[in-house]
Amino acid sequence: MTQLRRLGSTDLKIAPLVLGGNVFGWTADRATSFAVLDAFVAGGGTMIDTADVYSAWVDGHSGGESETVIGEWLKQSGKRDAVQIATKVGMLPVRGEKLAPPNIAAACDASLRRLGTDRIDLYYAHQDDETTPQESVLKAFSRLIDAGKIRVLGASNFSAMRLKSANDAATAAGLPRYHVLQPEYNLVSRHKFEGELQDYCVTENIGVLPYYGLAAGFLTGKYRKPGDFGQSVRGARMGERLAAGEPVLTVMDAIANETGASLATIALAWLIAQDGVTAPIASASKPEQLPDLLAAMTLELNEDQLARLIEAGA
Repeated sequence: MTQLRRLGSTDLKIAPLVLGGNVFGWTADRATSFAVLDAFVAGGGTMIDTADVYSAWVDGHSGGESETVIGEWLKQSGKRDAVQIATKVGMLPVRGEKLAPPNIAAACDASLRRLGTDRIDLYYAHQDDETTPQESVLKAFSRLIDAGKIRVLGASNFSAMRLKSANDAATAAGLPRYHVLQPEYNLVSRHKFEGELQDYCVTENIGVLPYYGLAAGFLTGKYRKPGDFGQSVRGARMGERLAAGEPVLTVMDAIANETGASLATIALAWLIAQDGVTAPIASASKPEQLPDLLAAMTLELNEDQLARLIEAGA
């Protein structure tokens, strides 16, 4: 049975891997998405992460596609009470812009409709909005909490300074604070989290759920030469990662030989072992990718392996 972890100082307890929903309704069609979701829950997973903006970047999409697929799966599977749903606001304007209070209120209601649920377990500010006073943003979220529409408040893509100032404003005004952070963080992209932001989260007991845990697939090892870049819609991004990430892949290959684990499992297990991290987020566009992701929840890398990975990515 999967060992659950408490998410920061909240009352949410989650498995140490979160399923990313960015592919649902995009690179994974409805039937495939349902199969991935079924396999994730069957394997002990508990939290599903999405956003209202998924997948507005695709021609013909307007956002909400992922939430709609997840909502249809929740209805068909009857598993709403077996999982936690996380979604986000701030990159897909509804009324106003970003984190303007009317936009937050309208976007939350739209997400609830698409998801077919009466509450969102974890609701994120998807990105910072310096044009709206932080107290106004927090008041808008507070109204949603008071209405029972959201349970826990999180922030994604916030700097240490802005996360701290938001939580200081919350304390001063008696408003809900950000209890969860979703930063970009993985073995080949560490600078956005490590240091001041990580230290603040550890000190304040803010649960950390990193995205791009597999660096958009790079850390699975399938992009090792330019000829590999055509394997997926994300391949065009891999040239820069390959130049900087080859030493990391070399160490991961060695650890794979030592443990018998896949590179994807090793990358996620490394994240699970980092200070402050509750669970990394990883997505799967087909169910056969799930075993390697789920295996990270039980793989314990030793101190030497963890240190070698850190040194390789320095």
